[in-house]
Parts: sequence; C-alpha cells; structure tokens
Amino acid sequence: MVRLLNQQDGVAPVDLYSVVCVRDRVTSQKWFEAFFGRPADEVIGEEHLWQAGENAWVVIDDRYMRAARVGGTMITLGVTDLDDILARLARHGIEHEPVETYGNGVRHVEVLDPDGNSLSLAEAPAH
Repeated sequence: MVRLLNQQDGVAPVDLYSVVCVRDRVTSQKWFEAFFGRPADEVIGEEHLWQAGENAWVVIDDRYMRAARVGGTMITLGVTDLDDILARLARHGIEHEPVETYGNGVRHVEVLDPDGNSLSLAEAPAH
C-alpha cells in the first residue's frame, strides 16, 4: 500500500490512479483487456479502469485535453506469474522487449501499448 506522511501517525493510506493517455479508447480498451486478461473493472464516464492492486488502478483516457501526453506513460507492475502473462500476451499478438534478469534476480520486461506507453512487468525471485 502506498502511504503518505501526515501529522497524526506519520502515514496515511492513499489510492493510486495511474492515467495512461491514449489516442483511441476503443483500440486501447481491447489492448488493455488483453494485457490485464479481463475487461475494465470500472468505467467512470469515458475512463476505463483496471484494478492493479488493493488501492492501485490503471486508467486509460483519450480525452482531447490529454493529447499532448499520449505515449509518455511509464508504469512498472510487480507480478508473480511473468511467464504466464507473457504467454497470454503472445496469444493476443502483443510483443515485448527481451526479458532481463537483474543482479538481484528480478526478471523485468517492457511492453509497449499501441501508443508507445510503457507498461513494464517485474517479477521478484521466489524465496
């Protein structure tokens, strides 16, 4: 859970909404459904939201006021089933960069959406 400092107890829980600016919501909605393996968990107005954690959401937004930010998103999601996710993406024709393994054992891969937004996946080594 993400926590921000406050004066009462030092931390306060927050909800995190990561907005991914896209050119075409219909095209992106299909891509993100394949990426997450399910339809959006919520639709609020024109925004489609996928819950990525207890208090974390990924939101796609194609409204005109976001146009200058299309393709500029960088998000890393921690996962426990990287190989299964990559297999699902392959079945949908979604390509990714080569998987890297860091010195600490974390496996990391970058996946680009149709607009060039970066959604990286990182899997910590099993203990």
